[in-house]
Amino acid sequence: MRYSSDSPAGNFSTQFGPAGFALDYAMDAAQRGILFWDVMRKRGNQYQIHAAAKAPHVLHFDAELLIDGRSLEKPVNYALARIVPPAGVEIDATRRPFVVVDPRAGHGPGIGGFKADSEIGVALKAGHPCYFIGFLPQPEPGQTIEDVARAEAIFLEKVITLHPQAEAKPCVIGNCQAGWAVAILAAIRPELFGSIILAGAPLSYWAGVRGKYPMRYSGGLLGGSWLTALTGDLGHGVFDGAWLVQNFENQNPANTLWTKQYNLYSKIDTEAPRYLGFEEWWGGHGCLNAEEIQFIVDELFIGNNLAAGRISTSKGEAVDLRNIQAPIVVFCSKGDNITPPQQALGWILDLYEDVNEIRSHGQTIVYTVHETIGHLGIFVSAGVARKEHGEFSSNIDLIDALPPGLYEAIFEPKTEQTASADLVDGDWIMRCETRTLDDIRALGGNGPEDDRRFATAARVSEINLALYRSFLQPFVRMAAPDWVAEQMRAAHPLRLQYELFSDLNPWMAPIAELAKTASEERCPVKSDNPLLAVEQAMSAQIVAGLDAWQNAVEAMSEAAFLSVYGSPLLQAAVGIDPSDTKPHRRASKTGLHRRVLEERTEELRARIGQGGLRECLARSLLYVAMAGGGADERGFAAIRRMRRTEERAMSLGEFKALIREQYLTLLIDEDAALDAIPRLLPSDETTRREALASLQQVLSARGPLSDEAEKRWQRIVGLFGVAEEPLAEPVPRATPATVTAIAGRRKSLPPSR
Repeated sequence: MRYSSDSPAGNFSTQFGPAGFALDYAMDAAQRGILFWDVMRKRGNQYQIHAAAKAPHVLHFDAELLIDGRSLEKPVNYALARIVPPAGVEIDATRRPFVVVDPRAGHGPGIGGFKADSEIGVALKAGHPCYFIGFLPQPEPGQTIEDVARAEAIFLEKVITLHPQAEAKPCVIGNCQAGWAVAILAAIRPELFGSIILAGAPLSYWAGVRGKYPMRYSGGLLGGSWLTALTGDLGHGVFDGAWLVQNFENQNPANTLWTKQYNLYSKIDTEAPRYLGFEEWWGGHGCLNAEEIQFIVDELFIGNNLAAGRISTSKGEAVDLRNIQAPIVVFCSKGDNITPPQQALGWILDLYEDVNEIRSHGQTIVYTVHETIGHLGIFVSAGVARKEHGEFSSNIDLIDALPPGLYEAIFEPKTEQTASADLVDGDWIMRCETRTLDDIRALGGNGPEDDRRFATAARVSEINLALYRSFLQPFVRMAAPDWVAEQMRAAHPLRLQYELFSDLNPWMAPIAELAKTASEERCPVKSDNPLLAVEQAMSAQIVAGLDAWQNAVEAMSEAAFLSVYGSPLLQAAVGIDPSDTKPHRRASKTGLHRRVLEERTEELRARIGQGGLRECLARSLLYVAMAGGGADERGFAAIRRMRRTEERAMSLGEFKALIREQYLTLLIDEDAALDAIPRLLPSDETTRREALASLQQVLSARGPLSDEAEKRWQRIVGLFGVAEEPLAEPVPRATPATVTAIAGRRKSLPPSR
């Protein structure tokens, strides 16, 4: 017989009064308990199936294998796959391809395409061809981080050859660990990238704020990377990724020990599919070679050498992030306890003195800081996918067209009052506002004394690692043959929790039948049952207790790190000057860049008086836009519409080069650049009037100009030497990106003299 909460057997409170509430709750709790353990059983069985697969992944989309990294000259366990667009999704062959690189941080591949609303899903929706770079659970013998980078370069070369008609090189998304790997490759092979999105990716490992997210202290508290080497030796040259997953779980004991399980138990009638879907990825542990993880810990986590420019390839090539030519989008969150904003953005402060130095390297950096989302939510949250990732996918050409500099991406909801709402795809408007390094510093960070502590921890790590390798490593390797390593991996606590609650355990045999009966006779308790409120209050108390314990442990950990590595005696003993106030994270400067910049400046100064109508229009729009300090997606949408009507519009690459040159020209000598406009314009007044009208048409996509921008606009009108035509609407703020429409109209405007 099947009962419900409305049937007499499922609603004892109507028959027995207060005692009935206890009976209702007891039956519901018992049924939830049985169904909970059945989900645990299914999770264990799912783990067995996933682990037995040849190429396990959690991709929501069909994929076609293009290159198997195991077949390369230097084999790696990575592969390139083409994402097959779902039925009804149309791909534009002229749009740049998107390549999602999944993080190899202990879990298996597929998180970037985990569901329809994902990084891959929103890119497909925007009409971009999509590719996926994933990996197998076991590394190839002898593969290194550099080998993986070289393989990914081959993958990107393949993608580029498959899209000769695309307007730009691929946009590459690097999630978490894949973010720093993508950044390293982009610094070595900048020509392969059209744009880069770093999502939750740490690049500056020492950075952070006191009293929050102390994971950065772990290396020092453990005595350095000798434990990493020990773990790799115990694994017979293979590092078990389950230890990395364990580190993630240790960052939030309340969620690991209670919240995740209680959320399933309390919502057992609806939560099981989502829970099992996530656990398939979370439990898909992969491994790394010992050499790979040693590089990661020594060079990145403890050494912080990436942002400081102290990493070199086997060929002696310096990995300098200032070599990256593609626009860099950084997506981070204040709620991310793995990669807080300081670690995601601190590399900018390590590399550059000010925004002008960013511009001098020709770099465009756009960042956005979410207020609350956690680390995994950056990749798996459907809301984040539809908002931030969706806007990045739809407006990647706008980001590509921005002049060099530092910007923050702001997202505003589209409403009925939004101007030119028809130019906005989706429910959000993306605006890129100019920022300075002070905006990055305002997020918090280290002082010189903190940097000295981390530098001291790095030196101690080097000493301890050398001692381990000299005195212990030979004996550990002899005591850990391959079969012992396999048994140790199988016995890892994270793996055992899946094994013990699967059908392999005979004690779980009755659960399936009991769950079937409980499901058929399910009678959930009513929400107003007082015992249910007591249960929820007890859960909240457990979470509060675990959070308090976590806060206490974190406070003690931070105090211990600051005390031990802040000791002047220890600092002096390892060669760190306790009185040194110089930044230990700052990348060195090169005289070569200064000479190249001086030559480029003189070249641009000589070209101020050269050009024609395109240069005038670009220069004019940028001049007005510099008063507003931002770019809006509506302006770029208007540009796209106008470009579709042209027989021969400028390519995105041509437009990008034009914008960069004219922007730098204005920075070098604004007055001379503006004074040259009348000399570069066509002599025909009708042509000038049409050009000015075209500017107005594009500018009308946004709200009114500020007072300063209006003054600049009137100066431009005067330089064109024609009367301004009145608009039906006020002239809105100009944006750098909006110049594309005019710059691309080659056939509609006569040539300049």
